[in-house]
Amino acid sequence: MFFCAISGEVPQDPVISSKSGNLYERRLIVKYITENGTDPITGEKLEESDLIAVKASPNSAAPRPPTHSSIPALLQTLANEWDAMALEVFSLKQQNLNLRQELSYALYAQDAGTRVVARLIRERDAAREALSNVQATIGVATSAPSGGDVEMTDEGTSEEALPAEVVAKIDETHQALSSARKKRKPPADYTSVADVKTFTSKHTIPSLHSASPSGITSLAISHANPSQFLTGGNDKIVQLYDRSTDKVLASLKGHTKKVNHVAFREHDGEPTLLLSAGADKIAKVWSHDSASGEYVPKSTIRTHKGELTGLAVHPTSTFLMISSADKTYSVHDLTNFNQIFRSAPSEDAFASMAIHPDGTLLALGTPSSTIQIYDIRSGAIAATLSPENSTPFTVNTLSFSENGYHLLAPNSLSSVAIWDLRKQKATQSLPLGDDFKVNKVLYDASAQFLGVAGSLGARIFAHKTWEELLKLEDGGDMLDLAFGEQGKEMWGITGREVRIWGLPG
Repeated sequence: MFFCAISGEVPQDPVISSKSGNLYERRLIVKYITENGTDPITGEKLEESDLIAVKASPNSAAPRPPTHSSIPALLQTLANEWDAMALEVFSLKQQNLNLRQELSYALYAQDAGTRVVARLIRERDAAREALSNVQATIGVATSAPSGGDVEMTDEGTSEEALPAEVVAKIDETHQALSSARKKRKPPADYTSVADVKTFTSKHTIPSLHSASPSGITSLAISHANPSQFLTGGNDKIVQLYDRSTDKVLASLKGHTKKVNHVAFREHDGEPTLLLSAGADKIAKVWSHDSASGEYVPKSTIRTHKGELTGLAVHPTSTFLMISSADKTYSVHDLTNFNQIFRSAPSEDAFASMAIHPDGTLLALGTPSSTIQIYDIRSGAIAATLSPENSTPFTVNTLSFSENGYHLLAPNSLSSVAIWDLRKQKATQSLPLGDDFKVNKVLYDASAQFLGVAGSLGARIFAHKTWEELLKLEDGGDMLDLAFGEQGKEMWGITGREVRIWGLPG
């Protein structure tokens, strides 16, 4: 007994291929030849004329064709369906075999490509090391190439640590600030707890920045001229405003996406610098021109490959710190605007940044609920702070206390924690309500008060007692806040408005 090579059944009308010798049911092989023109088993070219009928019983008469209304007709229809399914299953088996072969080849090619890339990276690193050794031997300074290496940026590469002269300057500043801070007390005329409780709305500056897209995203107050403040907006503009005259002093363009952070650099004997960092991965620097009285562009920093999430002037007033979602932070010289350090990539992106008041530590918040504390001088992680038993959230804001002992940060979407850096432990948690979403946290200059801005306005608390002193709900969602001079005012941004609260009268 013989079986069809396609269906595996005993054929009713058997034929044999003259080329391959395989036995088929005639109707099945004819359909296959009509669609493909090849032998289904060997793949050779096959025509209907190449089929040889097997005459097992030549004397028997062929049955008469049944009508469609008869039971034999229905059986024939079912047989046709079975034939079609058998052909389709056979075709699918062949396609599956071909796909498995293609996948095997692709995996082999990918593995070979990975090995080649790894070998090229090793050769590149060896070449860099050899070049560095040669340059160190002949006394030539290393310069950043302008090629398209993905691990390099337009302004430099990752370094292992800060240059020795920079570290020395940071140490000198640290010693001076830390020794003075231990002896310093808040001024006698600094605002008190009782004063903060009486704060009321004093002034509102409306309609800042463009109406589309609307919204102020960041705020900074000048220490040299307390009536002047800097704002960044969703409209990609940085504005310098004078509260005393109610005039925009400068409207600075250059960003292509929203501005995330703004800051002043005010240092005796040096021109005032206006600084900004945006979602367009760049930081901008403008300098005050004493001759014209205007602010002119000085530098555009394009070090990072991700959105900039932090911007701060180092306590030395000569270095600029930037953090990015590309998992690195960088240090730049504000005298020549060159990059002097860029960290190695971290495991997590950086979502926020704060500098310790003594200038030796850098806190970086991440989207994985953790805070990484870096030693700025060595670029190494000094500590990692993680809230216990918390649902994952993004640490989108940070603030060191002026005495340097505490760090204020969210420990959930709607609460903040005070971390004791000496114990590396959260000593207090302040719940703000399930509807409150934290946008910004900030210590005042005396470390007596702390503020939290969020979706329902702002809250002001007393440090140590943790008493809620003030609730500011005017304007709704508040993205940023700042303490005024001597702590006598609170500033906040809501929509396109800058609101100021202070003592009544």
